[in-house]
Amino acid sequence: MYWFTGQRLERSVWLWLAAAVLVGVGITLIPPLFAVSWLLGLAALGLAVCDPIWPVALAVLSVPFQQLVTLPGGLSVTQFCFILVALSFLWQLSQRRWPWPDMPGIALAVFLWTLAVTAALTPLSRSEGLKETLRWGTVLLIYLAAMSALQDPDRVQWRRAVLVACLLAAPVITALIGIGQHLTGIGPASFAVGGGRVRAYGTIGQPNSFAGYLNQAWPLATGFGLVMIAAHRWHTWRDRLHLGVVFITAGSLIGGLLVSFSRGGWLGAALGATVMTVVLGVWYGRQMLRQSIPVILMAVFGGVILLNSGLLPTALSSRLTSIIVNLQPFDVRNIEITPDNFAVVERMAHLQAAWHMVRERPLLGVGPGNFTIAYERLVYSGQTPTWIKPWYDSRGHAHNYYLHIAAESGLIGLSAYLLLLGSVWHTAVRAVQQASDWFTRGIALGSIGVVSTLSGHNLFENLHVLNMGVQFGTIIALIATISIGRTELRNCKEDL
Repeated sequence: MYWFTGQRLERSVWLWLAAAVLVGVGITLIPPLFAVSWLLGLAALGLAVCDPIWPVALAVLSVPFQQLVTLPGGLSVTQFCFILVALSFLWQLSQRRWPWPDMPGIALAVFLWTLAVTAALTPLSRSEGLKETLRWGTVLLIYLAAMSALQDPDRVQWRRAVLVACLLAAPVITALIGIGQHLTGIGPASFAVGGGRVRAYGTIGQPNSFAGYLNQAWPLATGFGLVMIAAHRWHTWRDRLHLGVVFITAGSLIGGLLVSFSRGGWLGAALGATVMTVVLGVWYGRQMLRQSIPVILMAVFGGVILLNSGLLPTALSSRLTSIIVNLQPFDVRNIEITPDNFAVVERMAHLQAAWHMVRERPLLGVGPGNFTIAYERLVYSGQTPTWIKPWYDSRGHAHNYYLHIAAESGLIGLSAYLLLLGSVWHTAVRAVQQASDWFTRGIALGSIGVVSTLSGHNLFENLHVLNMGVQFGTIIALIATISIGRTELRNCKEDL
C-alpha cells in the first residue's frame, strides 16, 4: 500500500505531472522541428539519468547522422551528446566512481598534451590548433566516460552489450544507405564508377571516410560470428538467431565497404582480416591456425586469378589493379597529368606537400589543424612548387595520417601518436589473453581487427575526422576493461 499512498511517492508523482504539463504546453507553442528536438533531448536526458552508459551509447549512435540535423543553438547531434557525456561523467566523479587508469588513457592524455603544446607554439592559427586539440579531447572524454560506466562488475556485461549494439547499428544503417546509393546511382558525378553506378558514401559524405567508418565496425560483427562458430554456438534456436543477425550485420558492413571502392579501405580490411584469422587460430589451437593459413593463401590466389580472368566488373577490376600503382612512390614533377592518373598524382602531391611541412618544422610541425593553412601559404607564397600547381585547393589532409600528424605536430606529435597506437595494440593483445567467455572473446577479436584495420587504412587516409573518434574511444574502453579482468574490476570498485 505504501507505493500507492506514500507521501514521498505522491509528491514525486505530482512533480512529474506538473513537469509533463509544462513540457506539453511549451511544445505546443514552438515550431514542430524545435518540438521534436526538445522531445528527443528530454528522452536522451532521461536515459542519461537512468544509466551512465546511455550518453556514451547515444554519442556512438549519433556519428553518422551528425550532419543531417542541426539542433537549436547550432549544435550538431553529436555535440549535444558530448554535453550529455560530460555531465554524466561529472556526476560519476561526484559519486567517487573514478575511471581506473590504463595505458591507453595515459597515452591518450599524453597525445592530447602534445597537441596542446604544438598548437600553442604554432606560427599559424592557434584557434585551429585549439579546435583540433578539442576534437581529440572528445575522444578522451568518451574513453573516460565509458571506462567509468564499464567498471561496475555487476552490470558490465549488459553495458558492454549496449555499446556493441550501438557500435554496429549506426554503421549498418549508413552501410545500407551506401549500398542503395551505389545500386541506384544516386550521387555526385565525381563518384561515378561506370554502368550508372557510383561509389557509396552513405551519410558520411565521402567514399573514403565512409569506408574508414565501416572499417571500425565490420571486424566487430565478424569477430562475434567467428567466435560463435569456433565455440559451436549454433545448436539452439536462440544461438542460430544471434548468428544469423551477426552475419547479416557483417555482410551489410562488408558490402558497404566493397561498394565504396576505397582502395585504402580494402587494404586496411585485408590487414584486419589477416590478423583476426591468426588470433582465432592461436585461440582455438594450432590445427585451426594451420587450416586458416591455406584458406588465406587460397583466397589471395583465387582473387588474383579472378582479377585476371576478366569476369569481374570493369570498374572493380580496374580499381583493384590500380592499388599497385598507388603503392609505388614517385615524384609528381616528372609525371604528365591525365584524366586517368589525376587522382593518384593529386594524392602524391599532397603527400609531398606534407613532407615539405615536416622538413620546414620537423620538431613541432605547422600546428594541429593547420594543414590547409600551411598548404595555402605554400601555394600563394609566390614560390609555388611545380608539383603543387594543379591543386590549389587543399584536401585538408595528407592522405596518410602518420605523415599528416608529423606535418601538423612534428616528430613529437608523431611519437605521441605511435605511443598511443602501441598502447592500444598492447591492450588489445591483453584483452585477447584475458577474455574467457564467447561474448568477451567476440569483443576482443573484433576490436583487435578494428585496431589492425585502422592502423593499415591510416596509411592512405585520415580516419580521425567527423567525430569517428567516438567509435575509436569506445572500442578502446571495451578492450581496456576486458584486459583488466573481472576480478580486478571488482577490486577496483571495492577500493573506490
